[in-house]
Amino acid sequence: MTPDAHGVAVLLLTAVALFLFTRDRLPLETSSLIVLIILVAGFQFFPYERNGVPLGPVDFFAGFGNEALITICALMMVGKALETTGALQPLATIVGRAWSTRPLLALLVTLIAAAVLSAFMNNTPIVVLLMPILVSVSLRVKFPVSGVMMPMGLATIIGGMSTTIGTSTNLLVVGIARDLELPAIGMFDFMLPAFLVGGVGLIFLWLIAPRLLPERVPPMADTTPRVFSGHLYVKEGSFAAGKTLSEVLAKTNGQMRVDRIQRSESLFLAKLPSVKFQPGDRIFVKDSPENLKHFEHLLGATLYNISDSEHPVDDDTPLKAEGQQLAEVVVTRGSPLHFRSLAAVRFSASYGLLPLAIHRARAPSSQVTGDLNNIRLRAGDVLLVQGTRDAINTLKSSGNMLVLDGTTDLPHTHRANRALAVMGSVVLAAAVGLMPISVSALIGVGLMLALGCLTWRDAANSLSAPVIMIIVASLALGKAIMGTGMAEYLAGGFVSIASDLPLPVILSAFILIMTVLTNVVSNAAAAVIGTPIAVAIAQQLGVDPTPFVLAVLFGANMSFATPFGYQTNLLILSAGGYKFSDFLRVGIPLTIIMWIGFSIVLPLIYDLG
Repeated sequence: MTPDAHGVAVLLLTAVALFLFTRDRLPLETSSLIVLIILVAGFQFFPYERNGVPLGPVDFFAGFGNEALITICALMMVGKALETTGALQPLATIVGRAWSTRPLLALLVTLIAAAVLSAFMNNTPIVVLLMPILVSVSLRVKFPVSGVMMPMGLATIIGGMSTTIGTSTNLLVVGIARDLELPAIGMFDFMLPAFLVGGVGLIFLWLIAPRLLPERVPPMADTTPRVFSGHLYVKEGSFAAGKTLSEVLAKTNGQMRVDRIQRSESLFLAKLPSVKFQPGDRIFVKDSPENLKHFEHLLGATLYNISDSEHPVDDDTPLKAEGQQLAEVVVTRGSPLHFRSLAAVRFSASYGLLPLAIHRARAPSSQVTGDLNNIRLRAGDVLLVQGTRDAINTLKSSGNMLVLDGTTDLPHTHRANRALAVMGSVVLAAAVGLMPISVSALIGVGLMLALGCLTWRDAANSLSAPVIMIIVASLALGKAIMGTGMAEYLAGGFVSIASDLPLPVILSAFILIMTVLTNVVSNAAAAVIGTPIAVAIAQQLGVDPTPFVLAVLFGANMSFATPFGYQTNLLILSAGGYKFSDFLRVGIPLTIIMWIGFSIVLPLIYDLG
């Protein structure tokens, strides 16, 4: 067949969309909206019909009410309830104990637990649960967290392949296949190939991946404080005596941070630029030990600890930061810090913590220090903070942010058992065929809210605008590709090239195409665009379309090779101190193993000999 003008335009728009989805500077939701607007406007101003069936702009809005999207959103909310109630905390305790005794076996247990859990719930809460454990154990046992955090994250992706509800990609592929009138795919129908191939992948992550990863230094290599408080005693004849505050700050090139100025036991001076220092004044300052000693030398003052006015700071009396420790705050979607600055949320005033540095997820080699208040934070960024144990615990127990502080104390509420019971009921009802997963998940959200396991604020925060918008835009593109006949055209081109090859080779080639596509663009986009083409290829070859649909499902899930291929990859990128190349070191061999595995197993199971 020869494509018409609308079909060619849709194909070009698809190429543009895939390009836009890879642009980091343009938010994913913005790219998706642009694609949707172009598609709707194009079919509004240039009406189209094929074989007497019109395809209008309103048809592209169907994605907002798509059953798969509703299911994905409902499961995100149910997963959020498990996270905020601390329902999985007992598992964290078991895994944490195992790490203290037999680390190699504990890594295997961690990988299996991550994979099994991710078969039934969103990957993000699982990674959020396990990250503090791995950071804590690495600090206690003194092994590099970089050797285990990435394998854990990739294990959740492998586990998510095994059921229809494991990932949003699975739900989309299964939903589109149903819309194309293929036989229904049950929750566990493709668990066998996922188990066989995924098992090999987990063994690779257990025994080989840690050896491929170089030892990286994470943002919090230890929990010792970096910033200390002290006071500078102004001596007679020193540079500071008789000078104004502005002159003293100029002497330090504006680097000294003055908290307060004390003249007598009960008199504190306002920090005005014109205030003059007198001998006997105490300047309370906060900085690194090196900088504080440098200020002492510049000003001719004497440095003392904050609570010790008798013994000057020297080799015998070092600076102390009593009650102070470090923690990492990982920015996640739905966090109060996501797409906001520290100044906007009044971070220091609200939480009593001092920001020290920001490790940017999308430029992991760069650490931002200095004035951090006006930097707009994004998902995956890691904020290094210092404060008292109580302040860090308060932030951690709020459940609003992912805090890594070297402990395994996780929030756990009396509603945790209720949340687990609801989640189990959601999965069981769908697994036994009592009701569709979309219905059971929505009922589950209602139960979580009614039982107090979830608040409306948490429910709203659990939803990801980028995920929703890219699914809607991809579904619209998929409908346009099908409606204009481009799916059949692309399938015909693929078949004409590969028709002389054996069916297993054709299937293998298609898995590889989907795998490459999902590591370049969103896995949702790859799945939605690839599924109708896969069905058309199978129909033109005259074979069962199910293995080709599963080729899309498995291929679109193999987001191993880049930190931006999957949202959990982004979370562990900065927290583990990784570089982009580290994902290539582990992700490419893992992708090859999984690709070869599915290329062998799928033809055997579905008799494509």
